[in-house]
Amino acid sequence: MKLSEIKKHLGTAEAVNFKLQNGTTVPENFHVTEVGVVTKHFIDCGGTIRNEKVANFQLWDANDFEHRLKPTKLLNIIKLSEEKLGMEDLEIEVEYQAETIGKYDLDFNGKNFVLISKQTACLASDSCGIPKEKLKINLAQVTIQNSCKPGSGCC
Repeated sequence: MKLSEIKKHLGTAEAVNFKLQNGTTVPENFHVTEVGVVTKHFIDCGGTIRNEKVANFQLWDANDFEHRLKPTKLLNIIKLSEEKLGMEDLEIEVEYQAETIGKYDLDFNGKNFVLISKQTACLASDSCGIPKEKLKINLAQVTIQNSCKPGSGCC
């Protein structure tokens, strides 16, 4: 989800609720402790230099159980970030504490913002020697047309 999309959803939302993909709800008393721009400049295993830039939101679950972040408050935080940081309409990455700090993509299901688990991947699979995944076939289920039958004279 891009920054422009979350702003659109927040403009009509009654509340700011986050859920993990597995259905676990982020406690209502969470805080957005950071909104920023994260730039990653790196080289992949194939030797290609890459740059990535994301809008980063950090969620923190505090013990102040009366805290509730309102959509207008989060919109104001985003607006301030755009003004002070020059934040562009970037894809959003959310950091949230699980067993360790997890990084998530963001989606919206009509009511809740959903934290989508991110996966690692090889960006240079064509040049780093990783074989392509082979199609697994159960030979017992393969039907052979024009097969050579005993006594047919084809062999």
